[in-house]
Amino acid sequence: MPAPRKVVVIGLDGLEPKIVDGMLEAGALPHLARLRAAGGYSRIATTWPAQTPVAWSTFATGVNPGGHGIYDFLRRDPKTYSPDLGLNRYEQKSAFLPPKVINLRRGTTIWEVLSSAGIPSAIVRCPCTYPPDAMKGRLLAGMGVPDIRGGLGTATFYTTASSVSARESEQLVKLELRGNKCESHFIGPRNPKAKDDLRAAVTFELDRGARTVTLRSGGRPNVLVLKEGAWSDWLSVKFKAGLLQSVAGVMRFLLVRLDSELEIYASPVNFDPTAPMFPISHPWEYSTELANTLGSFYTTGMVEDHTGLSNERFSEEAYLAQCDDVMRERERMLNHELERFREGLLYCLFDTPDRLQHMFWRFGEPGHPANREDDARRSTMAAVIRDHYKACDALVGRVLERIDADTLLIVLSDHGFNSFQRGVHLNAWLRERGYLTLKPGIAPGHEAGEFFKNVDWGRTRAYALGIGSIYLNVRGREAEGVVDAAQSHALAQEIASGLTSLVDAERGTPAVRSAKTRRELYAGAYVDEAPDVMVGFAAGYRASWTTALGGIPADLFEDNVKRWGGDHIIDPELVPGVLFMSRPFHGSEARLVDLAPTILTALAAPVPGVMEGKDVRAA
Repeated sequence: MPAPRKVVVIGLDGLEPKIVDGMLEAGALPHLARLRAAGGYSRIATTWPAQTPVAWSTFATGVNPGGHGIYDFLRRDPKTYSPDLGLNRYEQKSAFLPPKVINLRRGTTIWEVLSSAGIPSAIVRCPCTYPPDAMKGRLLAGMGVPDIRGGLGTATFYTTASSVSARESEQLVKLELRGNKCESHFIGPRNPKAKDDLRAAVTFELDRGARTVTLRSGGRPNVLVLKEGAWSDWLSVKFKAGLLQSVAGVMRFLLVRLDSELEIYASPVNFDPTAPMFPISHPWEYSTELANTLGSFYTTGMVEDHTGLSNERFSEEAYLAQCDDVMRERERMLNHELERFREGLLYCLFDTPDRLQHMFWRFGEPGHPANREDDARRSTMAAVIRDHYKACDALVGRVLERIDADTLLIVLSDHGFNSFQRGVHLNAWLRERGYLTLKPGIAPGHEAGEFFKNVDWGRTRAYALGIGSIYLNVRGREAEGVVDAAQSHALAQEIASGLTSLVDAERGTPAVRSAKTRRELYAGAYVDEAPDVMVGFAAGYRASWTTALGGIPADLFEDNVKRWGGDHIIDPELVPGVLFMSRPFHGSEARLVDLAPTILTALAAPVPGVMEGKDVRAA
């Protein structure tokens, strides 16, 4: 078999091996079965934690998180104990210079190594690539690109109902109808000088007979017709920031209701790919090329509007329609690159399997606390995940038809999936064990608040933030640290050991399968940025939503009643990913960290000594 001149990598984020196994056995994934027959199929060990930005950063760099510095979506600021985004940050050295984006994923990527060897790459939507790396070839950034307000995704909900209030990650705009019209506005980025929001005017005109709303604005197009229950085309809008300054964004709409009340859901405002606020592609004009060739597209790192579904602003059917749009959009990008792919590496990530499973996993578990639908509806929705796996298989089939014998095709997921029925309040456990103390007179729960605002740091030795990360309050590292650095490892071991005995009394089952210190898990240039303890939850459990933002409830557990009913940030041994290759390979011990050296070796490029994995292909 000739050595490949080309490597194509298709990422199917979150594909669960147990589901894949059963569907392969039933003959429901014929194209993946064909790939298995040509080369092989196995599970692939994921990272600690089993989280998308962490895992794909290890894929890209060939090192553990200690070598690339990504440990979670969130990190803590040791000077303030406040949560901060963990994937990138902005800095502005003076008021006379524009702000600059800094990618917090370090390490050397596959495409940077290939560039040094003169080999091109095309990288479509890999996480933690914002801002994009300079390279030989093209790159469109993925997870980590914010919306126009700088967040992971802030939608706007328009309504005429007087009793509605804003929900999670959402802006609420009340509408007042005058006849069949109402004047309103789009909400753009924050104005740092005036400390308010930039806005753009819009008029909504209702036609109840046609079940449509006509949107008139200064955007492109000036007139956009919204049809009830259907996602709109893209609207490009500019928010004026000054006499000669404006910020461009793109957004979509869903006309949810047009009866006694009017309800319109507006997606987060994405960077306009033809005029982004900050670079989202390399070269800069690549995103413009894609938009001009394929039409406008989502640029935020978290594309699917799962929060709109969680907030019950629209239905599961509307969410599925959007997921289908996103899959088609991403495949158009992939096909655009396949048309001109002659050598090197082509990578394209499809995030939708992950997002869809987060929201639909509960339907396969009749006893899930989040289930509120009747049995007939649950039965219908339980098929959604397997139907999507079939769609992913069909996608692989279309790729197989377009590659030749000189191409190594790799299809993989970064982690698997599991249930999320019960949330664990890690800060409540730390308080109960005496590691965390509230200020005098403050009770846990609502009074304690979020963001650690009522923690007595002078008597606190540990605190939890993010999805399973615990930090020690180390003297000289944290602002009000009390733990001696020399004692920190012993304290971390003590906390890790104690967590493994945590049992959910209501269910009589262990909630934590394992807990490890950073010294056990990580090595590399950025290990000092790692959490001191990482928690590997048992199946069905995860860090609670309250824990992620520094809340301290009174109880240790809560039912997860959110539609986000499946997850994977548990003990990584429970959620390996899947790996298919078109050439034989040694799959019994395959790890994500092995993919970088495997790809580099396949393309006859040097493998940097810092990379920890090995080429898994059979000789």
